[in-house]
Amino acid sequence: MVARGEIARFWSLESLHMVSSDGGAESSALVDDNGSEEDFSYEELCQANPRYLQPGGEQLAINELISDGSVVCAEALWDHVTMDDQELGFKAGDVIQVLEASNKDWWWGRNEDKEAWFPASFVRLRVNQEELPESCSSSHGEEQDEDTSKARHKHPESQQQMRTNVIQEIMNTERVYIKHLKDICEGYIRQCRKHTGMFTVAQLATIFGNIEDIYKFQRKFLKDLEKQYNKEEPHLSEIGSCFLEHQEGFAIYSEYCNNHPGACVELSNLMKHSKYRHFFEACRLLQQMIDIALDGFLLTPVQKICKYPLQLAELLKYTTQEHGDYNNIKAAYEAMKNVACLINERKRKLESIDKIARWQVSIVGWEGLDILDRSSELIHSGELTKITRQGKSQQRIFFLFDHQLVSCKKDLLRRDMLYYKGRMDMDEVELVDVEDGRDKDWSLSLRNAFKLVSKATDEVHLFCARKQEDKARWLQAYADERRRVQEDQQMGMEIPENQKKLAMLNAQKAGHGKSKGYNSCPVAPPHQSLPPLHQRHITVPTSIPQQQVFALAEPKRKPSIFWHTFHKLTPFRK
Repeated sequence: MVARGEIARFWSLESLHMVSSDGGAESSALVDDNGSEEDFSYEELCQANPRYLQPGGEQLAINELISDGSVVCAEALWDHVTMDDQELGFKAGDVIQVLEASNKDWWWGRNEDKEAWFPASFVRLRVNQEELPESCSSSHGEEQDEDTSKARHKHPESQQQMRTNVIQEIMNTERVYIKHLKDICEGYIRQCRKHTGMFTVAQLATIFGNIEDIYKFQRKFLKDLEKQYNKEEPHLSEIGSCFLEHQEGFAIYSEYCNNHPGACVELSNLMKHSKYRHFFEACRLLQQMIDIALDGFLLTPVQKICKYPLQLAELLKYTTQEHGDYNNIKAAYEAMKNVACLINERKRKLESIDKIARWQVSIVGWEGLDILDRSSELIHSGELTKITRQGKSQQRIFFLFDHQLVSCKKDLLRRDMLYYKGRMDMDEVELVDVEDGRDKDWSLSLRNAFKLVSKATDEVHLFCARKQEDKARWLQAYADERRRVQEDQQMGMEIPENQKKLAMLNAQKAGHGKSKGYNSCPVAPPHQSLPPLHQRHITVPTSIPQQQVFALAEPKRKPSIFWHTFHKLTPFRK
């Protein structure tokens, strides 16, 4: 708790007043288009849904339900594979009965016949806990869905209640979210701008990003939701059209999510100084905000954009095809899933470009344009034998990025040092599989071979892998590269030029003055073996500890054997 004297250090009574010296209301970019602001009071929100407003409220609510003898179920978002007998293993989609949730990170639960600990961030609580409690002891999805479907047809009033629960959750969480955004904009940003001696414009832009634009957008969105909300009979509400009308507006979250890791770093640096800690705590107290640190509030937009597909999926589950909102809800679910996927992909690519830039700096004798000029992720790498028209073979290590195939040669003495030997434009070639046996065009007997043929000149490049499995991996990698390029074009995926230049500049500074041959430069980024975009996870845990830097990705797994081998072949590894 900050002492009153600390608060007095930062603001006088006049500077804290929300009215300007001429008696007019302080100007703000946070009101909507018609100049009005429909806000809910803090008390109203607490009464409407207190569990969303109190710190740790969800945990308290879960434990209260469990104490009352209620069955609390959670659905797995991801596989949890473990060799520890004290941990509960499960697959995505499994239903787990939560038996104890006093710890925010690890809960105690039951799956089939086993009870053990499991990570809370790998699951989400079911909105409708009253739905077939016996399903919590079963992980057989198809049978469970059949029984659930039958139960719904028998009890339509129960399905109406479940749809009401989901609608009310969407509305309540949206209202609470608006309250959080308002608190950030009015409780923190407004006061920070008054203290120019403590914060620069650049610092505030880094910490808060475009959250004011998000606040303005979300107010309009909530206003439309309220118009479609049927207070008397919530299950009849038709809110799908609201998501469809605003789907393009949700794209503003991409900028915020990409900026968030930098915001965490900047805020962490400021928090090392007591005057900033006291300042931000004073902001929170004066705005009468709940007891959550600023980094926790700044995390809410990242969590929110990824929660929409979950909520819409749940709503679709309890919306019959005869319901007037069915088609819109179905389309809204797909639309918001695509929005979350796009944000996910942009963030993943942004996180990889710094490592790719460092990898390029570590290659000896690099020529031509930077790798980031056209590429943003590594698809595959490995050794291949390149065969010339004269029948000469050249052992090379190839790195397949989106749009480019880079060729490198090992140093004869230092096998972990690579020299740049050239690259190919993957947009200008086609892959041709070559059967084992004698090739008529090359007059050679070939095994595990394939060709890259130029579309413009018909020039042919012949490659041979050591094993059939290696060849299969390269053929699959080529297909993955083409698919990802097409996906990027469809989604309008582009890395801003200034971020590419900054990544290269930082990489060159990191490698400046370090002689070639020393293990001082970071390795290239591990590639992810991603499925097609529509099959990827787009959800994120909602209970990740606030101290962690948030990532829009699945839980980290152990590095694969492939990348262990790749690291050995990459120069200047740490």
